[in-house]
Amino acid sequence: MSRKNSRKKKKKNEPAQHTLKGTLDITRSGIGYVILENASNDILVRPNDFNTALHGDTVRVRVIGSGKQSGRMQGVVEEVLHRKQTEFIGKLEVGKNTAFFIADVNKPMPDIFIPLQELNGAKDHDRVIARITEWPKNKKPLGTIVQVLKAEDTNDLAMKEILIENGFPLLFPDEVQEESARIPDLIPQSEIDLRKDCRDILTMTIDPVDAKDFDDALSFRVLKNGHYEIGVHIADVSHYVEPGTALDQEAYERATSVYMPDRVLPMLPERISNELCSLRPNEDKLTFSAIFQITPKADIKQYWLGKTVIHSNRRFTYEEVQEIIEKEEGDYRDEILILNNLAQKFRKQRFRKGAINFSSQEVRFKLDEKGKPIGIVIKESKEAHQLIEEFMLLANRVVAESASRVKFNKKDIPFPYRVHDTPDEMKLAPFIEFARKYGHTFDIKTPESIAASFNQMLRDVKGKPEQHVLEQLGIRTMAKAVYTAENIGHYGLGFKYYCHFTSPIRRYPDVMVHRILQEILKGEVEPDKKLEQKCKHCSERERGAMESERAGNKYKQVEYMQSFLGEEFEGVISGVAAFGFWVETIAHKCEGLVSINSLLEYDDFRLIESDYSLVGLRSGRKFAMGDKVTIKVVAANLTKRQLDYEWVMTPGVAEEPATGPIPRKKKNSKKKNG
Repeated sequence: MSRKNSRKKKKKNEPAQHTLKGTLDITRSGIGYVILENASNDILVRPNDFNTALHGDTVRVRVIGSGKQSGRMQGVVEEVLHRKQTEFIGKLEVGKNTAFFIADVNKPMPDIFIPLQELNGAKDHDRVIARITEWPKNKKPLGTIVQVLKAEDTNDLAMKEILIENGFPLLFPDEVQEESARIPDLIPQSEIDLRKDCRDILTMTIDPVDAKDFDDALSFRVLKNGHYEIGVHIADVSHYVEPGTALDQEAYERATSVYMPDRVLPMLPERISNELCSLRPNEDKLTFSAIFQITPKADIKQYWLGKTVIHSNRRFTYEEVQEIIEKEEGDYRDEILILNNLAQKFRKQRFRKGAINFSSQEVRFKLDEKGKPIGIVIKESKEAHQLIEEFMLLANRVVAESASRVKFNKKDIPFPYRVHDTPDEMKLAPFIEFARKYGHTFDIKTPESIAASFNQMLRDVKGKPEQHVLEQLGIRTMAKAVYTAENIGHYGLGFKYYCHFTSPIRRYPDVMVHRILQEILKGEVEPDKKLEQKCKHCSERERGAMESERAGNKYKQVEYMQSFLGEEFEGVISGVAAFGFWVETIAHKCEGLVSINSLLEYDDFRLIESDYSLVGLRSGRKFAMGDKVTIKVVAANLTKRQLDYEWVMTPGVAEEPATGPIPRKKKNSKKKNG
């Protein structure tokens, strides 16, 4: 064979073996691009080559060549590895013998054929939720109607649309509900005999006032040696949700509960989350526990990990515990004050060892009976919250440390760590420069010195006008925490080993941790070869939940601010871009955009990235992150979940000149020679 023919044959055969994994992104025109993991290039896929894949699906694509002009790789979807969403909201069209569902999506997708026996009471032109059940090759997808939507309940529909768009099914499949219904209520004595019995020890839960799934409890007693025995007891979800069941598969697919402004979409059916596993008072419950011996000075002398049975004596809300801490009176006052004292000592130890002390505010909406926002509540982290937080952090850290010491064939066992990387250098550099303008310096020699600098800055700015802006910008420099078997530690918490063990009712990684920990305790470790894949899936679903929660809150902000069209409010600039700046109202914490187009009558503004500001070329007027401004509410678009504000010039406020010369754009002109 000639060398020329050999080259041709190799080139012809190569693409057939060249398959890659990625996410399909379909444009409005219908062309698809498979975005590859850890690669800058993507692969063009034409509509006829989607092979049942939809926008957002994880696919395996076969490269078939490159475009002659563009040079871009082109491919064919070989397999759909994971669907982003299987449920859709849209309109039903019913004929004599057929029914079709047309999805309300802004990306092209085929209509779904609905067999008449799968209409479930839906009628022609109803707005419904449909689920894809099957997709035969070279045919339209088949589906079933999950729910008929009420046209008048726009709020309910909006929340459901957000959840579905992010790939969270609204209802549990029948087989999942049936499996959970078959689980017996009573705990057999044979199961209790296998566990440490903690039912005679004082035990309490502390949760939000509206919580129904109590997945953690604390027990307390004083030992003869003067040490405190404190148990962190976590609902034993893994006892009820067994691998290989429909219940387990559904929990894994969801991977997390989603907390919307007016509802919770649970990871597990309510039979599990609110009844069997919820650590309700005056009921025996199965738990997985970390029990500590701790001195009054908060030194941990020893701990025990294992399965237990508990009996909660009291269900507290955070508000009740906070009142006991502040007034030093109430049920179990002494125990709560000791727990709080220890928690505050743990907290100080963490920050001394490098944890970063970002403060947090949570905005919640007061809703009427139809879910419409009628007020806003700002919740801050108080000592009652910190009490629970510190003991949960302790349990999570100790479980991760214990797992890290276990070997299988002289190698670390695969374990779902919760990791947090060091700050992004590209984001950190401009932030440090910005912080310097307020007199804060950073030591960037090591990750530890950066954390110490952050904490020093946070202490120095407390109560000052720039506190909010520096905290918000500081948080933006941080990496996102993820699940992975490759442990790099948790930078933000200052922990070398960390995992999620304490919330298995609402997080699937915690269920995985429970299962592996039980294998370790029994000495029957079977390494999960697919663990890293599962970790990536859980991280992706967590991001989807966060996007849903943000979108839900944004919808409520827009819905709330509709009542204030044309009114003026004080606000703080919370973000800056070339096309305008965002303002968060002080009274409502509702963020809207002041478009640069609305500022043209005042000046021509340019973005100064290093200063997080927009500066007028003629006047030098500056709009910078953290500045207080007055705005008028001019538009509230619920469909786009978007608020539009206009800046209002306040009489008597001096303009702040820009620092340094602002370059003007030169008009195109031909330079003369010489």
